Amino acid sequence: MVTATSLVLPFTVVIALWFFSTGLVAMLNHRLRQSFGRAVFIAGVCASLGLALLVFTSHSTAVWATYASFVGGLLIWSWHEISFLTGAVAGTHRDVCPNGAKGWQRFSLATMALIHHEIALAMTAALLLSLSTVTANPTGAYAFALLLVFRLSSKLNIYWGVPNMSDELLPLHLGYLKSYFGPKRLNVMLLVSIALIIGLSAYLVNQAISAGRPNEVVQASLLCCLCLLAALEHIFLAIPFRDSALWSWALENKNNKKIV
Repeated sequence: MVTATSLVLPFTVVIALWFFSTGLVAMLNHRLRQSFGRAVFIAGVCASLGLALLVFTSHSTAVWATYASFVGGLLIWSWHEISFLTGAVAGTHRDVCPNGAKGWQRFSLATMALIHHEIALAMTAALLLSLSTVTANPTGAYAFALLLVFRLSSKLNIYWGVPNMSDELLPLHLGYLKSYFGPKRLNVMLLVSIALIIGLSAYLVNQAISAGRPNEVVQASLLCCLCLLAALEHIFLAIPFRDSALWSWALENKNNKKIV
């Protein structure tokens, strides 16, 4: 029988990884541009390690392999994040939104500002999910796919407009993206997004409780916690809370002129 205690470790692991990895990415991407090449290279090495973890654990149903696969998926995701935030992979349009742009023109320009990153994410997710169909341990692929869905939801809601947008984590060289943010208002799609993510979390909790094997409990718990953190990030968009304050330790030296 699954108890609350058996769910504590997966939740603790996800929260710790979310907190420290977000801070690390923010720290790297607020340094001088001269260090970006090194950051992208290091992220590429981490992504290679993540892919190796997914391959190495693909046919194992051990609990440790479930954790390792999850970390592998996050490492691949971090590579995409750093590639985007450094500006290495963004889009074809890197200018502010023209005054008066509305409707399809504004949407197409916003899309072109991110298109290369979105295509890279979609292709990676498709590859990982296709490979997961012939493996016994798809945890990393599922984690990456969920992160893609949650990120797309956040981007669309910010485009439509949200009451609170804390943009301190956005590097200066990507400041033009702020011109595509929607008005500060509560749109119904944000509420729908939160409800859907919480519903998915409830489904995964039920999966964890009813799972028959330890690795299935861990997998469902890890993915559930990922969903709950995504719901929390969406809630931050709806309430007057400066979520970047959680990573003040990583941003306090963002104006430091030292080249690393």
